[in-house]
Amino acid sequence: MSENRQYFSKTNDELPSNEKIIYGKINEISFKFKTDNGVFSKDFLDFASKLLLEKMDFDSILDGAILDVGCGYGPIGIYASYITKKAVVMLDINPRAISLSKENLRLNNVEATVLESDCLDNVLDKKFACVITNPPIHAGKNVIYRIYEQSYEVLIPGGALWIVIQEKHGAPSTIKFLKTIFPTVEVFYKKKGFYILKCIK
Repeated sequence: MSENRQYFSKTNDELPSNEKIIYGKINEISFKFKTDNGVFSKDFLDFASKLLLEKMDFDSILDGAILDVGCGYGPIGIYASYITKKAVVMLDINPRAISLSKENLRLNNVEATVLESDCLDNVLDKKFACVITNPPIHAGKNVIYRIYEQSYEVLIPGGALWIVIQEKHGAPSTIKFLKTIFPTVEVFYKKKGFYILKCIK
């Protein structure tokens, strides 16, 4: 299994463990995260997630819970909980990511619910005001598009899906596909080939 594929795997907890603490600033707020082998961006807070969190409009989120899809070790959900004080649910298929996210919530003194889930399968009976994802590109287009379709299902009317994606990883084709699902798809921000997309139900 390639390293990229390990991030989207139910068996990555079988990899040798090498836990470490990393530090990152998001909008000048300091966070610390425990990371390990087999999770995305284990050595530093990745540029795309940081850009998404610093640029997206948290004030526009409607009343209701926030869903972080593909949470990894937790920076998106943790920041969303810290900033909004709303209920946050964090999902990942990766058992090691689930364990790290729970630990990182404690390390940063914030609260959220962390669930193991293949895409959004385990929350399709719930509703959310906002879904946020730095999608697992290397899991393949079928997985990514399923995340987008299921996000539409769980959003309340007027709710928004926020995505960060690189142009070279298929931003133009992603936008085209999203327009078949969502009535409103906006390129909210763009920098260095990274697109932040806001899709409103």
